[in-house]
Amino acid sequence: MLWIKALHILFITSWFAGLFYLPRLFVNLAMENQTVTTERLLLMARKLYRFTTLLSVPAVLLGFALLWLQYGGADGFKMPGWMHAKLFFVLLVIGYHHACGSLLRKFENGANKRSHKWFRVFNEVPVFMLLAIVVLVVVKPF
Repeated sequence: MLWIKALHILFITSWFAGLFYLPRLFVNLAMENQTVTTERLLLMARKLYRFTTLLSVPAVLLGFALLWLQYGGADGFKMPGWMHAKLFFVLLVIGYHHACGSLLRKFENGANKRSHKWFRVFNEVPVFMLLAIVVLVVVKPF
């Protein structure tokens, strides 16, 4: 179980690194007006989104494995309240990840209507989701 937990933390950390950087690329894309630079930023964003997506899969699967080992059984899942709250934030992170993919497609299609200031705020969202998850896992307030 400790190996699974260690790998889960590794993949979660890597996934979040991508979620922290990808919106920063969006900030730069929203400010850019030179075609060559825009194409380079789009290439970087595409590669980062794909790699981040690949990292998210084992992070989630290892998380499910930990859930099963810790709380699963013949009677079904009996999880404490803090875990329900954590899973809610995990769903928000997955939604944020997909929102990044949608925003990337808008940039690729030249359809972005948002300002660099909006993306600067959007860039901070995963910090608060990670903060909530870490507090729930460590403090276990429920």
